[in-house]
Amino acid sequence: MNIFVLNCGSSSLKWQIIDTDLEMIKDDSDKMLAKGLVERVGSQSLITYEVVGGKKVKMTEALRDHKAALNHVIKWITSAEAKIPGINDLSDIAAVGHRGVHGAERFKRSAKIDKEVIAGIEDCIPLAPLHNPANLKGIYAAQEIFGPSLPQAVVFDTSFHSTMPEETYLYAVPYQLYRRFKIRKYGFHGTSHRFIAYRYRKLNDLERDQVNVITLHLGNGCSACAVKNGQSLDTSMGLTPLEGLMMGTRSGDIDPTVIEFLVHNEGISVEEAFNLLNKRSGLLGISGLTNDMRELIDEEREHQDRRATLAIDMFCNRVKKYIGAYIAEMNGADAICFTGGIGENSVEIRKRACQDLEALGIKIDIKLNEQAVCGKEMKISTEDSKVAIYVIPTNEELLIARDTLRVVLNAPRVW
Repeated sequence: MNIFVLNCGSSSLKWQIIDTDLEMIKDDSDKMLAKGLVERVGSQSLITYEVVGGKKVKMTEALRDHKAALNHVIKWITSAEAKIPGINDLSDIAAVGHRGVHGAERFKRSAKIDKEVIAGIEDCIPLAPLHNPANLKGIYAAQEIFGPSLPQAVVFDTSFHSTMPEETYLYAVPYQLYRRFKIRKYGFHGTSHRFIAYRYRKLNDLERDQVNVITLHLGNGCSACAVKNGQSLDTSMGLTPLEGLMMGTRSGDIDPTVIEFLVHNEGISVEEAFNLLNKRSGLLGISGLTNDMRELIDEEREHQDRRATLAIDMFCNRVKKYIGAYIAEMNGADAICFTGGIGENSVEIRKRACQDLEALGIKIDIKLNEQAVCGKEMKISTEDSKVAIYVIPTNEELLIARDTLRVVLNAPRVW
């Protein structure tokens, strides 16, 4: 079955077509057939299409909204130019799977889209005012273009973290604020953390409740997750993605009174303070150069830039702190799993993040670590390391496709 996976941002549209069925899921033989990205939706859009085994196709076109962008995608994938195996027209798409950012406490599992589910996503908009409206645009566009007869599902970033206990997800603020406004930790990147925990399980032939790992999704956005007995026990992102690890442009954990200080002393509004913490902080804010870790490592290597080194050291130090905290919270972990653009490809960051953790039984193999690039899935710890270290490339789109298949077939979720 061909599942069309759609991930809509405020001005972007990412998609993949994945061939999967229940038997393919069992032996991990499902496969991606094609993918693409439309950027700058609402203006002169930048468009990239790619069929597996073929060349990338790049173009520009004025696309006024997400419906126009999706129409452009559909026209291309069903064209003679695309030549996607098994795709000739819209009838070859069996279902559409959407990424949903915030499901709050309402959605603890992926859901088949109907009027009630759409209303639920709308109700969560106050908790994710930037992301949920964009996700809804994709859903509305897909419903209009594909028609009401094609089943569609939504997979939420927050769902995996719905297993966190109260002592983990509650903030130490007056309890009535939670009861009135649902102010609490929700966590994000759940689809990625869930996929990595699943792959670790498959690599080690384990049952779900035997998985006790710390997963580290490190990219422009970063989060850590403590997975105990196969479930999310704790995660670093909170009510919003601003909490937790240092990121590309986000500050991560800070003293909340920094905001009050900035408002009074810098003469800015609360909104401007949050914009500073979300878009001008993190690696970019400390280095003053870039939010791209690759560029910072190059600057450090070639020019010994002090602030580039400082940004890198701060980043790795935050990762270490969460590793230590989660090992304590879990009463030990069997493995640490790196994923995301930085986690999968940065030899230097993995090395620094795991250095000087021998007291916790964590030892990285320098040579194996250097081999783990370009999408390699492998173990990079020494033989005598009590805590294994893995690099596992994430694949959120594959998990969305699989969940969509299970939802529309009313089949049980294996993981």
